[in-house]
Amino acid sequence: MRLNYNHLRYFWAVAHNGNLTRTAEQLHVSQSALSLQIKKLEEQLGHELFERRGKQLVLTEAGRLALDHADVIFASGTELLNTLSGEGSSKEVLRIGALSTLSRNFQIAFLDPLVGREQTEVVVRSGNLANLLAQLEAHRLDVVLTNTAPPRDAATPWIVRSLDSQPVSLVGFPEKLANGRSLEDALREEPLVVPTLETAVRTAFDTYCDEHDIRPNIVAEVDDMALLRVLARRDYGAAVTPAIVVRDELASGQLVEIARFPGVEERFQAITLSRQFPNPLLRLLFEGMDVE
Repeated sequence: MRLNYNHLRYFWAVAHNGNLTRTAEQLHVSQSALSLQIKKLEEQLGHELFERRGKQLVLTEAGRLALDHADVIFASGTELLNTLSGEGSSKEVLRIGALSTLSRNFQIAFLDPLVGREQTEVVVRSGNLANLLAQLEAHRLDVVLTNTAPPRDAATPWIVRSLDSQPVSLVGFPEKLANGRSLEDALREEPLVVPTLETAVRTAFDTYCDEHDIRPNIVAEVDDMALLRVLARRDYGAAVTPAIVVRDELASGQLVEIARFPGVEERFQAITLSRQFPNPLLRLLFEGMDVE
């Protein structure tokens, strides 16, 4: 049995266009003929490639996989016409969604096994958790990186893997270490840059302050760890943060760990869905972080 590339090209055009009627007009074929070609491809592959949601055509998991291969096939055909150099070999593509507030240093560490890997393309999209999970469910993402586990129920059976955990510390300029102050004293005396209320780190920080009768002097609340890192580096205040966020500054000595919050950690997680066709690059990344 051989793949019918005419059927595949019709599917490819509809998948990228997202609209059957518009694609039929652009290809100068009838809508019924276009639907028939896609139906024949589905029958040959043994999987439905689209599902209807209202007036929209949405790719199934098999459809997303077929589109990835079709992209490679037709890109290779274009390269063949343009050059005979033989350098246009196929790429593996991994689509990652990352919570917009997630530490950039953690994201880089997660992607490290793919650095320098030939013919591999990584697409990283940022957003809020609800939007990223919707993209994961629609097969537009392979994995979502977060520090907040989603609710799990029968309708959305997320697979949540723990990737790493980082201690949460109070960090600041070396001068803040003067006189060997305790964590409690530093929290009472220093201006503080802290995460926003909806984060797990902030919840743990507020609980610690309440238990020790501390009224902290909060001068900034930020949900972007990159901004928190900049504020700490500019001595806007001592920062309540996982160490990985300011890893480079700690290594250089520009910032120091004033004290560590006992028992407080930020947990980094990967969210996936059970797939019939899992992306092989994910296993490489999970093995790189010692995750089963």
